[in-house]
Amino acid sequence: MKEKPYKSALKVNEGIEQPPQFNEEARQRFIRHRRKLHTAGQYFEGIQQRNTAMFSQAITLVESTLPEHQAVAQEIIGLCLPFSGKSMRIGITGVPGVGKSTFIDAFGMHLVKQGHRVAVLAVDPSSERSGGSILGDKTRMEELSRQSSAFIRPSPSAGSLGGVARKTRESIIVCEAMGYDVILVETVGVGQSETTVYGMVDFFLLLMLAGAGDELQGIKRGIMEMCDAIFITKADGENLRKAKAATIEYKNALHLLPKSPSGWEPVTGTCSALTGEGIPEIWETIGNYSTFAKDSGYFTRRREEQQLLTIRETIHEEIENHFYRHPEILKHLPEYEQLVQKQQISGYVAARKLLDLYFSRKEAEGDPD
Repeated sequence: MKEKPYKSALKVNEGIEQPPQFNEEARQRFIRHRRKLHTAGQYFEGIQQRNTAMFSQAITLVESTLPEHQAVAQEIIGLCLPFSGKSMRIGITGVPGVGKSTFIDAFGMHLVKQGHRVAVLAVDPSSERSGGSILGDKTRMEELSRQSSAFIRPSPSAGSLGGVARKTRESIIVCEAMGYDVILVETVGVGQSETTVYGMVDFFLLLMLAGAGDELQGIKRGIMEMCDAIFITKADGENLRKAKAATIEYKNALHLLPKSPSGWEPVTGTCSALTGEGIPEIWETIGNYSTFAKDSGYFTRRREEQQLLTIRETIHEEIENHFYRHPEILKHLPEYEQLVQKQQISGYVAARKLLDLYFSRKEAEGDPD
C-alpha cells in the first residue's frame, strides 16, 4: 500500500526582509547636529563671560579620556590658571548615612544667599564599579541644583582614584576661572579618597552621626588628624541631646591627637540641615581658619605643596597607564598572574619579572619616554 506523504501541522511562511539595525535618518541627523569642538580660546572666552554652556563643555573635556579632548582641555586649563586660586576650597567627608549631600544642599544655599558662587565636585573612586551616585546627589541637592550661582558635578568614572583626583583638581581650576569663589569637594567613596581630597583643599570638614554606637568607632584616626572641624549632623529633635554629648566626646578625643601642622585647633559642634542650626557657625569657623592660616603663612605654603604633589601624582599615573598598555605586558601579565594564583611564584617575583621585561623592552626599542 502506498504511504501518504507526511504533512506537518506547522507551516513555515516565507521570511520578510528585516528592518535595519539602526535608524539611518536619525543617525544622519545626529551627525549633522553633533556638537563641534571649539578652540581652547573660544572655551576660555566663554568661561570669562560666564557662559554656562561653554563652561559645562569645558568641564566635560577635562573629564574626557579621548586624546583629542585632553589636548584641548590642557590648553583651557593653561588659559584658566592665572585666574584660579582665589576660591575657598572645602573638603567634606563623613561616615555613610551622615547626610553629606543633604548638608551640602543646606550649606550651599546659605552661601548662595550671602552672594557666593558655589561649585560642588565629588570624588568617587567606586564610580566605575557602582555607577556612582550622579542622580542621587542631584536629587538630594534639590534646592542648590536650581540656583544659577551654583554648579554641581559628580565625579567622572575614571576607573582609578588617581584619575578621578586629577580631573577634580583640573575642574577646580576651571570652576575658579568661571568665578566660583567657594569649591566644595565631597568624598563619595571611602578609604583613600579622604586623603586625596585633603591634598586638594584648604579646609577639611568631617561630618559625624550621634547615637550610632561607640562614637569613636568606624572612623580612622588618620581622618581625625586631617580634619579642621568635626560637626555632628542631624542635631534636631530628640537627637539633639545625643549630638551635644557626641561633640564633647570628639572634643576630648582631639586633644589626644598630635597638633595640626597649621597650629589650628580643630573645632567641634552640631548642625542640622533640616532646621539650619549650626550652618552659619560652620561658615564662620571656615572664615576664622582662613584668617588664621593666611596670617601665619600656612595657607600659601599648603597651596604650594599641593601644586607640587600634583606633579608627582600625574607622573605616577602616566607611568602606570603606560606600563599596562605596553604590548609585552599585555602579553605576559595573564601568564604571571596564573603562576601567582597557583602559588608557583610570589607576587613580588612576578612584579619584578614584569618590570624587568618592561624596562628591557623599552631600552631595546630606544623609547625616550
